[in-house]
Formats: sequence, structure tokens, C-alpha cells
Amino acid sequence: MDFPQMGKGFLFGAASAAYQIEGAIHEDGKGLSTWDEFAHKKGKVRNNQNADVACDHYHRYAEDVALMREMDLQAYRFSISWPRVMPEGEGAINEKGLDFYSRLVDELLKNKITPYPTLFHWDLPLALQKKYKGFANRITADLFADYAEVVVKRLGDRVTNWITINEPWEFSCFGHLIAKHAPGRMSFRAFFHVMHNVLLAHGKGMQRIRALAPDAKAGITVSMTPVHPLTDRPGDAKAALLANQFMNHITLAPLYKKEYPQPLWKRAWPFRPKIRPGDMELIAQKTDFVGLNYYSTEHASRAWYMPVIQADITGADVPDAQYVDEHGEQRTSMGWKIRPEGLRECLDIIRREYGNPEVYITETGAAFDDVVAADGKVHDGIRIDFLASYLDAARRAMDEGSRLKGVFVWSLIDNFEWAAGFDKRFGLIHVDFATQKRTIKDSGLWYRDLIRKSGQK
Repeated sequence: MDFPQMGKGFLFGAASAAYQIEGAIHEDGKGLSTWDEFAHKKGKVRNNQNADVACDHYHRYAEDVALMREMDLQAYRFSISWPRVMPEGEGAINEKGLDFYSRLVDELLKNKITPYPTLFHWDLPLALQKKYKGFANRITADLFADYAEVVVKRLGDRVTNWITINEPWEFSCFGHLIAKHAPGRMSFRAFFHVMHNVLLAHGKGMQRIRALAPDAKAGITVSMTPVHPLTDRPGDAKAALLANQFMNHITLAPLYKKEYPQPLWKRAWPFRPKIRPGDMELIAQKTDFVGLNYYSTEHASRAWYMPVIQADITGADVPDAQYVDEHGEQRTSMGWKIRPEGLRECLDIIRREYGNPEVYITETGAAFDDVVAADGKVHDGIRIDFLASYLDAARRAMDEGSRLKGVFVWSLIDNFEWAAGFDKRFGLIHVDFATQKRTIKDSGLWYRDLIRKSGQK
């Protein structure tokens, strides 16, 4: 397959998240996160695995940065662990935790790799969950802003690009509505309250970044999963409309239109929080870019028994392996359809409906059943085809006017994939979790060649 032509100045990077790679959960004064507790509860993670060690990035960060340099990455998106910096989520600052991120930033810059830190990627300090019920309480948005200030004060002399929150909808839904993620709640009321308070946290975090680093660029990362009607029946069309509002526009509409989408918000009246004066203006303050995480599309059919959305969204459960479905379509080992055209659709929605802001694809990628071959290499040609097709779809969206500025492939290295444990390998770099040996996959070498052929290195 030919290399996608992304254009001059396009940024190529890869992404990770603190809990999924760092390990060292008890070292150097780190506090526990909700995930540190959740993953140790029997049955919450496949094979009862946890990320106590994960990829041991806390001790191996210099090795990982050297691999990024070998792949000619221009940028690295990572997250900062709130409980590593502030063990109780408020009050005392853990200088050793901050120093780790300071050293990581210095190592990246030394290797000419631009850091793009995310301030919150789901690992909430456990102390805040127990004391305040986490983001179900508005006070946590204020505490997030205090934490953001601590980090920006320490790193803002070297970091010029910030992401406040990763995927408000996934955090709110998976952790507070369907209980598949930490903290394991199952409540429509909790979902809508957490959703609003996380968006408030974004707004308050943006205020601190603007005050402390006025020349820095900052934004938020949202997920999008376009939902289409399962059939041409009117009930399925309405289900898809509500599902799209529930999964996609519930984040974008407040950020860009100062309102929650209708009729979803009206239908959610028994569960939704009280919107205070100034809330929507705070959420919708100007950002420099929006991060887009995209993997696949879904279908919806009418389900009268479902509260609020009356939709059954046909997402696949995480299977044991990648497979070909009944329609002959290749699916990833997450069970997700390979849908490059959905990425173009997402970018088109952002362009047409939300003012065409600058966009970075802050995650896209695929999990496949990667193995180290007899020659010591990882031959993941299917991932190369995946990335090439997704980037080609992004290029077509750019040709249509989308202001796409770069991409961060998920993920830099194989890691702890939340409730799916270590079985699902997304990385450009293979990790042997028994030995922590890293091996750049064929896809990582292809990505390096793409960067070189694009004239970015």
C-alpha cells in the first residue's frame, strides 16, 4: 500500500496513558488511584490482571524515549498521574512524582520529541473517590484545577501543548453507567453528573493553563463513534439519532455550542444535574484545538426498554482473538470493525457542525494478535494496512476542508488495556510482559518510513 500523503507540517506521534504503562504504583510516594483498587477486585479485569508493574515505564522511560527516537517520532502524547503528583488528590504535593514527569519531559526534548501531556486519563486519586464520590461531586472539578496548576507551574517552562481531559464520555459511561471501568458504578444519574463535572474540570483547567502559560496551546480530547441505523425503519433512525447525541454530541455540543444536545437532554430530566449560571460558558471557553479519538462505528436499533436513548447499540464484546465476522469483515481483537470511512465522517461532523477547529487525532489504532516470529520480529502487516487506510481517510477529510494538524497512533507500546488486561496489543512496539523486552513491530518501522517520506524528519 502506498504511503498516505499527509502534507507539509503534519505532526506524527504516538500515545500512551500513565496507568496503562507506568507501574510503580507504590513507589516514591505515589497515592493510589481508583484503578489501583478496581483492578485488584476479582473479576473486574480479564484473567484478574492489574497494572502494578504494567510496562515498567516508570523505570524504563529513557529506553522508551530512545525507541521513539529510533522511530523518528515528532511528538509523544502521555498522561500525568494525578495521584503520583498529589497522593490525596488535594493538599500535599509529591515532589518525587513531579520530578519523574520533569525528567520525562527533559528526555523527550533532548531527543527532539515534543511532549503533549494529558492531565487526566482516568486514574482519579482513590482518596477523592472515597471522600467526595469523585467526579460525581462538583468539588472534584475545583480540585482538578488546583492539580493542573501544580503541574503547569512545574512543567510549563518546557511544555507548550496541553490536553486537559481524555474522553469525558468513556470515563463517565464505562465507570459510572455500565460499571466496566473504575470506580464500577451503574447509575444514569451518576453518569450525567460525572459528565457535566468532568467538562467543568476541563473549563477550570483551561483557566489555570491560560493564566500560567498564556503562550501555550491547550485543548481537550473527545471520542467519537458514529452510530448508524441498523435498518431503514423509523425507530432505528430515531435510536441512532439519540445514540449519536449520547455518545458524541454530549461532549462536543457543550464545548462548542454552550448547550447539551436535544432531545437527549430533555429526555434525561430525571437524571441530569442542575446547570448553574456560568457553567456552559466555562465549559465552552476557547481552546486551541480538539483532540479526536476514533476507532470504529456502531449501529443502533430501537429498544423501548432502554432509559433516555431507547437504543440498543450493537457494540461487540471483547473477544478472545481477532476474527472475520459473518459478513466476511475483518475485526480487530477488540471485536471492532475496521471502518476508515468513519474517521472521515467524524472530521466532517467537526468541520460542519462545530466551527471547524484545529484537530489532532489523539488516538487511532488497532489491537491484533501479535507474536514475535522465529526471526525475532513482529510481522503485523494487518496493522500497517489499518493505519494506512485510516490516514488516507483523514487525508480526504483534509482535502474537504478539515483542519487536521497531526496524529498520535494508539499506542506507542503494548500495554494494560483497562478491563481487557494485557491480552489486547495495540502497540507499535511489542512488549514481552514477562521480561519487559521491547521490539519495534513492522508497523513501527513502517510508521518511521512514513515520517521520513513525508519530509518531517
